[in-house]
Amino acid sequence: METLQGFIEHIIFRNDENGYTVLNLIADAGEITCVGFFRYADEGENVSLQGEYTEHPVYGKQFQVKEYEIVPPQDKTSMIRYLGSGAIKGIGSSLATRIVSHFGEDTFKIMEEDPERLSEVKGISARKAREIAVQFADKQDMRKIMVFLQQYGISNSLAMKIHERYGTEAYAVICENPYRLAEDINGVGFRIADEIATRVGIRPDSEYRIRSGILYVLQNAVADGHCYLPKDQLLQKTVELLGASEDEIDTQIMNLTMESRLSLRDHDGECRAYIRSFCVMETRCAEMLHDLDVYDDTPADVIRDKVIKYAAKAGIEPDELQITAVVDAVRHGVLIMTGGPGTGKTTTINLMIRYFESEGLDFYLAAPTGRAAKRMTETTGYDAATIQRILKLQPASGDGLRSFTFEKNEEDPLEADVVIIDEMSMVDLPLFHALLKALVPGTRLIMVGDINQLPSVGPGAVLKDLIRSECFRVVELKKIFRQSERSDIVLNAHKINEGKHIRLDNQSKDFFFLPRTDVNHIMKNLITLISEKLPGYVHASPFDIQVLTPMRKGALGVETLNPILQKYLNPPAKDKREKEYGDTLFREGDKVMQIKNDYQLEWEITDSHGFVLDKGTGVFNGDLGVVREIDSYMEWMCVEFEDKKTIRYPFSQLEELELAYAVTIHKSQGSEYPAVLMPLLSGPRMLFNRNLLYTGVTRARRCVTILGSAAVVYDMIDNADEQKRYTGLKDMIIDRYQRKGI
Repeated sequence: METLQGFIEHIIFRNDENGYTVLNLIADAGEITCVGFFRYADEGENVSLQGEYTEHPVYGKQFQVKEYEIVPPQDKTSMIRYLGSGAIKGIGSSLATRIVSHFGEDTFKIMEEDPERLSEVKGISARKAREIAVQFADKQDMRKIMVFLQQYGISNSLAMKIHERYGTEAYAVICENPYRLAEDINGVGFRIADEIATRVGIRPDSEYRIRSGILYVLQNAVADGHCYLPKDQLLQKTVELLGASEDEIDTQIMNLTMESRLSLRDHDGECRAYIRSFCVMETRCAEMLHDLDVYDDTPADVIRDKVIKYAAKAGIEPDELQITAVVDAVRHGVLIMTGGPGTGKTTTINLMIRYFESEGLDFYLAAPTGRAAKRMTETTGYDAATIQRILKLQPASGDGLRSFTFEKNEEDPLEADVVIIDEMSMVDLPLFHALLKALVPGTRLIMVGDINQLPSVGPGAVLKDLIRSECFRVVELKKIFRQSERSDIVLNAHKINEGKHIRLDNQSKDFFFLPRTDVNHIMKNLITLISEKLPGYVHASPFDIQVLTPMRKGALGVETLNPILQKYLNPPAKDKREKEYGDTLFREGDKVMQIKNDYQLEWEITDSHGFVLDKGTGVFNGDLGVVREIDSYMEWMCVEFEDKKTIRYPFSQLEELELAYAVTIHKSQGSEYPAVLMPLLSGPRMLFNRNLLYTGVTRARRCVTILGSAAVVYDMIDNADEQKRYTGLKDMIIDRYQRKGI
């Protein structure tokens, strides 16, 4: 990187939210346009910049700044220029000249140590002197903190977050307990805090380090889908992370428990260690479910006769199990309906809707993702929304992507007689807890899903825990209906679920297998199928055809597949702007996926004339979109998602996106694609299991193509092992019902 030194003559543009700035710098080489993040740099200040020259297609030569340092003025000219720039309100160029003429090179020292002397200068009253002193002190404090933080290798962007969060307390936080950063500031994990602590000189056996390490291990477990860890596993993993003794770690586990940061619960001889909020959520969910599960003693025959009448009016011919499901939905406060593809779940939902509507009951239809809600709307003809939307998600004040609240809760519940949730296997514990808080006894909760799908991306295994508790009415639809019998996708999905080997002889019209042993051949076939063969066959665009793979890494993982597929499916062109971020090159026209929940990002839906039809906040893990525009000057990338929402991502937040020509099967939950391609050649046994193959196959609407090894496919069908999730909801539900004598 090159280094430039000079003073800021003019700030052309500044984004107050992220500090992105375009400015004119006066350096020895002349006037230079610089772009970068300068939240705290003002006009008139001397700066030292590190970066590189770039050529903008519209604005020409620019200096792209990676790091900068504010250099205190050392001479009278620099002092006058800084004070007269407007950095200190109330001081113009003429007053700045008088101040520096009066105090000389001691000007800044006087302003910092003896500011009341400013009133010696004509035109400055005692009151104005105090106001100037306060502003000057604030800016000096900020600069000192920035310099202080930079000596510990802390980047400008992180230093700004630290200063905003702690102010002058930042000195004490960094020197005494830098592990607070991991708890208080989004984007700072244990690893970064531990690195800073090492530089500061914090001892490896510090109690702060051990406590932070314990929480880090549990937070990682939550990220992997667990709600708790057995205490012996927590001890083991923390020892491996920190190198501390079990006794030292155990002491801090107990301290964190006494402070209500952790919860320990014993069950069948196992001590379960929770981050406290997850223990509270499981406990409250069990209690709220019990309160919701109110029995309606309306005779089943009366309800059944009405169901048959409503079905006849709608032209629906339900079987006995579907009628039973509707009857049970009326008579039970909590009902779970499960079943594989083609078993009539959608038809039964439609019949429930017609019954409740005819009885004058108000209902909500919802699903965990926008894609699933859209499909629910299409199949029922009634408006469905995401669970987050019906709960009225609102970003909360404070730092962090995860800062949010729901307007609908126990104080302002949903006004509905019935709430029907589809794709329930995708609902994680925190979202389920929020939903239950917004329901009052008397509201019927109907949950629909496929228990054999992969569990939610977020923590918990809610649907499985509810069914396995055996405390609620469960209706499992098993019959494959006539309209689905011609589909080998449906038939093969059921065979896979039953552990039966499927035929891979390509005698099907919608289920194909291409035996391949070479990775390069698989790559070529994927590109040909997506770009040439399948679009016409399934009547869809290449964009809608999805590659699903079990893995992120490896020769056929998403990290390898996406750049290759991008090269052929959205090649570079003169009219397509690009942005390189980390290891990813984004290009206009790219298919991308949001990879974390962000409750702060603002979205808009506009018509063809640019008129705003709707707007709000929040984008969620797994949402798919297309890169519509990249603006390097303003430093944002515009993405249009499947539900027509558009979001402008600052370049600083592009870590939330990744290319999505290929996605993991886990991330495809709740989605349905015209055609699915699955490369299956080799992989770890724990990952390559029946559950994963079943989920991948059931994502396809018209065509499945597997490329790879038949032996691997059969091994996956034979492998019924699932990755264990540590969840306690089932046990808490059972405990709650047993305590009530049920």
